[in-house]
Amino acid sequence: MNLQNSQQAVDSWIKEHGVRYFNELTNMAQLTEEVGEVARIIARRYGEQSEKESDKNKDLGEELADVVFVVLCLANQTGIDLQEAFNKKMDKKTKRDHDRHHNNDKLK
Repeated sequence: MNLQNSQQAVDSWIKEHGVRYFNELTNMAQLTEEVGEVARIIARRYGEQSEKESDKNKDLGEELADVVFVVLCLANQTGIDLQEAFNKKMDKKTKRDHDRHHNNDKLK
């Protein structure tokens, strides 16, 4: 599924199962909350913080999908074609960073 299909799937879900999109500010707050949940898992599972027993069953993939869902909502609400924006970003990064990381001694 590409990003355009994902945006359409989220829009269909909102129309079928939701009442409406939350407003943009509410979705921004939700995005911050979801990113925080991802950060918590990574900090405890892959970082130096101790993982609480209650966090051991948290699914990182599910939390990342929550982030993607809210990003897709925000794109839909603001009229952004995320596939087009992503393609432009990849082109820009490819041109700008082609040799940048190969020349970074920290990555060798």
